[in-house]
Amino acid sequence: MMERADVKRAFDNVDAQKDRILAEWVALTEINAPSGKEHRRAEAVRTSLESCKLDKISYDSKGNLIAIRNGSGGSKPVVFDAHLDTVFQEGLKIKADIRDGKIFAPGVGDDTRNVEALLASIRALDEAGIKTKADLIFVFTVEEETSFGGVKQFIAANKDRIGQYVALDGGYEGLNYGGIGINWYKHHFIGAGGHTTSKAPPYSATLPLARAITRIYSLELPKDPVVHLNIGMLGGADVVNAKAADAWFTVDLRSTDQKLIDEFEQRIAQILREEADRVGMQVRTELPEEKLPAAQIPGSRESFTVRMAEAVHRAIGFENVPVGNTASNNANIALLAGLPAISTGCAPCGGDHSLGEWCEIEPFYRGIKKLVLLEVALTEK
Repeated sequence: MMERADVKRAFDNVDAQKDRILAEWVALTEINAPSGKEHRRAEAVRTSLESCKLDKISYDSKGNLIAIRNGSGGSKPVVFDAHLDTVFQEGLKIKADIRDGKIFAPGVGDDTRNVEALLASIRALDEAGIKTKADLIFVFTVEEETSFGGVKQFIAANKDRIGQYVALDGGYEGLNYGGIGINWYKHHFIGAGGHTTSKAPPYSATLPLARAITRIYSLELPKDPVVHLNIGMLGGADVVNAKAADAWFTVDLRSTDQKLIDEFEQRIAQILREEADRVGMQVRTELPEEKLPAAQIPGSRESFTVRMAEAVHRAIGFENVPVGNTASNNANIALLAGLPAISTGCAPCGGDHSLGEWCEIEPFYRGIKKLVLLEVALTEK
């Protein structure tokens, strides 16, 4: 496939358009797109799409921007997804800085690199005159960083017509074919509260909280499959001289094995009950976000989608291609719906979700060529 004349023309187009690609990448990055408020960036993407040879461009009711490029006919469409939103707050002024072969800016990698890669790949397909067999559906999704709201809406409305799903998010030299389960909890210890000098209650709700956290961090976590556990946030009374009536902490629990997630959820719940009973308090647990179950499809590693994607990585020049099952992105939702799905990315980047986020520039063009080859290869089924 690498030797096809039209594929070579597409690769040549990427090389010829490097300046345009970089300029557009910068421009999109500098449009802040907090999760749930992506429309201004989506409109910039839509404007770019209007110059491409697409058969339909539209928004769905959730705000996902969808572009369809018809194939010559055959199998079900292949979806390529890049999310529009970032983790940064509304009002942040973003200015990209290019130096030392890298581009620095909040959101430049997650996920603007892949938004731009999709745009550049579509233009390359057009200029090379490539007609894929299956239809290509390009989805620029919303709310990936918070609730997966965009992809959930898209898959719920289109599941029966989707043949394969590729989430462009993370990765560069490899891919993921499974999704890690993610459970978030906010645990509260509830007591009577009172002044520092009051005799009743004898304890602040922070006491069982501290004891529970110590015990939770003493749990031995499995390494294969690995269980990740983090207590990231704490809260209590509003003033210094009060015994907290409500002391809370959050838990982030993750694994590719759903049974292990369920087991550690129960073990933590038991610790909370014991520490609350010890001081005569109550426990209340809430879920900041809906639980995301582990998304593992038996036999997926040997599926056409995974094996072909792995072959594409090798063909483009990556050796010892990392193939894992720990995605934490829109591919999870596709996998949970039973769809053949992978996730990968188009540039090596670092500092995700920080103001110092960066991506390497020159490897990005290779990543776009990888994407073009994926678009052609996966639609051959």
